Amino acid sequence: MQFIKKLFSPITVTMGYIQNHFKAMVFVLILFLIFAPASEKDFTLNNLQQIFLVGPIMEVTEVVEQIDEAAKNDKIKGVLLVVDSPGGAVAPSIEVAYAIKRLKTKKPVVVYAKGTLASGSYYASIWADQIIVNPGSMVGSIGVIMEGADLSGIMSKFGVKTQTVQAGKYKKIGTPDRAWTEYEINELNKVIQGTYDMFTSDVATARGLDIKNRDIFANAHIFTASQAKDVGLVDSLGVSYDAKAKLIELSKVIHPVWNEEDKFDKLMKKLSATTAVTLNTYFPNLVLK
Repeated sequence: MQFIKKLFSPITVTMGYIQNHFKAMVFVLILFLIFAPASEKDFTLNNLQQIFLVGPIMEVTEVVEQIDEAAKNDKIKGVLLVVDSPGGAVAPSIEVAYAIKRLKTKKPVVVYAKGTLASGSYYASIWADQIIVNPGSMVGSIGVIMEGADLSGIMSKFGVKTQTVQAGKYKKIGTPDRAWTEYEINELNKVIQGTYDMFTSDVATARGLDIKNRDIFANAHIFTASQAKDVGLVDSLGVSYDAKAKLIELSKVIHPVWNEEDKFDKLMKKLSATTAVTLNTYFPNLVLK
């Protein structure tokens, strides 16, 4: 009897493990079915890279890392940056712009605007070899804004007052408990104008435009795709097929193989974009608009 127990012990141990961890194994199986490659093609190393810049530009660490990794990967012969964003904070937009500028020195980069290419997302795209926009896209809004609320009326109604101790005349700039003073507005205008000068100068340099004409291509004008082409902000109109074809041409790839965006990453980006919108609603910052 003892011999029989020893003989079948591996089977009984296995069955016991399955019974005790059944729910966890089912969960792992579901994850595998959702995110596992659908075919052998998914295991094929790609030679062209799609990178997505979607939603408000607040946190771009992952996007910048993808761009820099594509620059270092010798197997990647060209990059397509797919953009659909209304813009966002200044610094993250510049991070992406400079990453694209670095990438461009090593391999061709094409930007494809599938919806909105405005403000910060336009800034992020300016150094690409080609900017191709969907005919239905909205382009431009090259400007800078800082906005905040004056909550003093509501605070007074509920009997709420703020107390501060500060060092520095301008330390309370932008606080929402009162109307901004004239000297505070002038200080903010200095920051806004300086950022606008940098933005328009970079656009003019990258796109080969005359900075003297910035009231035509910038000044927060909003353009249709066709109008944006007329003022020199984009190179051509087309759809995703055309943008991919242009990158294939520039990269000289004979047998193009594109990467597919990871499903889980796509889900997390949507959640991150929603969170960024919520945070920006309640904690406004200097943004490109």
